[in-house]
Amino acid sequence: MTEDKSAGWAAYYETLRERPPRRTLLAALDRFGPAASGNLAVDLGCGDGRDAIEMLRRGWQVVAVDSEPEALRQLQARPLPEGFKLTPIVARFEDVPLPIGLSLVNSSFAMPLCEPEAFHRVWDRIREALPTGGRFSGQWYGPSDSWVGRPGMTFIGRDEALALLAGLDLEMFEEEEADGVTPRGNAKHWHIFHIVARK
Repeated sequence: MTEDKSAGWAAYYETLRERPPRRTLLAALDRFGPAASGNLAVDLGCGDGRDAIEMLRRGWQVVAVDSEPEALRQLQARPLPEGFKLTPIVARFEDVPLPIGLSLVNSSFAMPLCEPEAFHRVWDRIREALPTGGRFSGQWYGPSDSWVGRPGMTFIGRDEALALLAGLDLEMFEEEEADGVTPRGNAKHWHIFHIVARK
């Protein structure tokens, strides 16, 4: 069963192999400018590393968290930049303490993949852990998303999203609704908030 699951995830990540880093991450990294020595980022729900590798390429230290062991195997098997500083952690991101000294928390399309109570707890921890000038980049799902009703997920409306982000400098806050397909090829209506927020 475990081998079948790993093979399934391996096939999934293969379909994503050549996709570029998320634009929310790129926007956040561009705002920081060149990475200072020791700049630390956490990638929650890192998958096979399309975002983590870009952070490493720009000189960041990265803690990459994913609950799927295959994701981190795929990440570590990819060509990594010389002198990279990567700490892979196999765990659900809501169970992982955020390290002291981080400057960036990235969670591309992953943070809503937990129960609402856990979502809000993680968000409180992110806000607390970020220093002044630190950033969050990622996506949250809105109430018109076709995945609404699935167990173990969180969906929030625009007003609630803005309330959760209150007090932060919103460098990107874009609401998107569009029909499309998932990486597995299934039809889907997306309702997404694309966020870059600076403390």
